[in-house]
Amino acid sequence: MWGDAVAETLLVGSGLTKRYGGVTALQDVSFSLTAGEVLGLVGPNGAGKTTLVDLISGAQPATEGLLTLRGQRLAGPASRRAKAGLARTFQYPQLALELTVAENLLLGRAARRHGTVWQMIAGSFSGAFRPYPPADLAAVAAIAEELGIDRLDRPAGDLSLGEQRLVEVGRALGQDPLVLLLDEPFAGSDAAGVTGISEVVRTVQRRGHAVILVDHNVDLVAGLVDRIMLLDRGQSVFDGSPRECLDSPQMQQVYFGATDPAPAAAPDDAEEVPHVVS
Repeated sequence: MWGDAVAETLLVGSGLTKRYGGVTALQDVSFSLTAGEVLGLVGPNGAGKTTLVDLISGAQPATEGLLTLRGQRLAGPASRRAKAGLARTFQYPQLALELTVAENLLLGRAARRHGTVWQMIAGSFSGAFRPYPPADLAAVAAIAEELGIDRLDRPAGDLSLGEQRLVEVGRALGQDPLVLLLDEPFAGSDAAGVTGISEVVRTVQRRGHAVILVDHNVDLVAGLVDRIMLLDRGQSVFDGSPRECLDSPQMQQVYFGATDPAPAAAPDDAEEVPHVVS
């Protein structure tokens, strides 16, 4: 946790539920996030992790429940929530592939002031973009250096998947968010990319802001976060410290189908097996 003083509560979710017709993807999930805190979301595929991030970011509306940011109700489209202080990445990077790396990073700076990243893209193609403010250019250069992103004049479409993820994280960091939502940011990243993204998490934390981190690599998540929320079948089944979560019967049940802390055999789907720290 950031600092020793009592931290400000930034983001609170109460009773968040999402239904698609007769299918409930998320059921009565509640949480709170304080300044400087990093919350990990883990769980098997279909557990509701990305759905929860979608509800927080405004990509989808909640069927039921309430979100507040610094005590104020958080609602409306993603653009309004971005202006309020949220930024997110996606499971599959969503960059403007025709634009350069630098231009994609600059979109993050513009999105906080004017609206969504995609509105900024539309503006750039229509000629509505004015010269970039010097402060934005300096911020983008600093972000690129921090993340180890070079050759900023390359088209984003020429990047590998891991490089695209890194640029998307950099774009989100450029929004200087109060809460940064990272949805599986390490997938496809090499060791340098993992190091860069991990440093972004620490940078946001040092600023006294907060991070929600979603990933399948549980031991990597455990090394970065203050708390872990374990989701299963759309419900929160455990919320506590990384060590408590890794040792919990709920974790063993969700991933191994048994409460035995040392199961004899791993499931067939290796991706769903947490890499538990020793």
